[in-house]
Amino acid sequence: MSIKPPRKFFEPLAIGAPQPYRDIPVRLERMIHFVPPHLDKMRAKIPEMIGQVDVVLGNLEDAIPADRKEDARRGFIAVARANAFGDTGLWTRVNSLNSPWVLDDLTEIVAAVGNKLDVVMLPKVEGPWDIHFLDQLLAQLEARHGIAKPILIHAILETALGVANVEAIAAASPRMHGMSLGPADLAASRGMKTTRVGGGHPFYGVLEDARADGAPRMLTQQDLWHYTVAKMVDACVANGIRPFYGPFGDFSDPAACEAQFRNAFLLGCVGAWSLHPSQIDIAKRVFSPDAEEVRFARKILDAMPDGSGAVMIDGKMQDDATWKQAKVIVDLARQVAARDADMAEKYGL
Repeated sequence: MSIKPPRKFFEPLAIGAPQPYRDIPVRLERMIHFVPPHLDKMRAKIPEMIGQVDVVLGNLEDAIPADRKEDARRGFIAVARANAFGDTGLWTRVNSLNSPWVLDDLTEIVAAVGNKLDVVMLPKVEGPWDIHFLDQLLAQLEARHGIAKPILIHAILETALGVANVEAIAAASPRMHGMSLGPADLAASRGMKTTRVGGGHPFYGVLEDARADGAPRMLTQQDLWHYTVAKMVDACVANGIRPFYGPFGDFSDPAACEAQFRNAFLLGCVGAWSLHPSQIDIAKRVFSPDAEEVRFARKILDAMPDGSGAVMIDGKMQDDATWKQAKVIVDLARQVAARDADMAEKYGL
């Protein structure tokens, strides 16, 4: 048998480890805000940032110089100890499993602040075997240090092999929280001819047919990441975990960042990474449903309280399928409203 039977799947993997979750705890996670914890000035901003973002992530991997890895780890532990995070998630992105730093990342962080840590983000996940290793190790560390709740795992899709195995990764463990697209490393893994971090490319498009008058033909830019994001969303939703867009690297182009985030939102992603403070408000705006959409969705739910039958609203037919769509929007709006008073007023909630 290649898949654990259900009862075994939800058993703790170490004696004394906490019982795995049956369902992921409900949290609003519109943006995962990356912080380099080896920098004193960035750590000093954390207390103010906690109330502004949905998730604070201490980054230990890419963008941290090799000679500052230990400083970043110590800095993250200090931040976690010094602050109360409340409804804001506390995550860390550890180094990859083949790196010389990852074992110390995990053992030191879980020992020091495991009861505060919500999620470990694991880079360059290529198959379920990577999740199984981290799952077992986290259980051992939780048991050793008396951690009260399970630490979840968030995988980054950064290689062609990881994308090929995305369904197996999503189903690998009850610790799975979700997945993010890692476009830069994935582009390199695939041999894609781009140096951009997320977003489109002006040369990737569809050329309109030649015109009889010989006028210039329009090239319509397409989305390099549509296939991968859609595949990731299906794998995540099918397994009850959460899909995220990853980074958008051009901080000078907020309009393009917003367009890429919105594509991901419409495809089913629940959030994205914010690498710069300017991207926090973009993610808040994009991954919170539009107030007019919420208004119309509430009209559908009010007209069809039990989701059955069919009604006409504003000249459009609504049935059980659109009722389900409306419920998705209103449920998300209620999560946003519970955390954001301004949005609650806009939604009338």
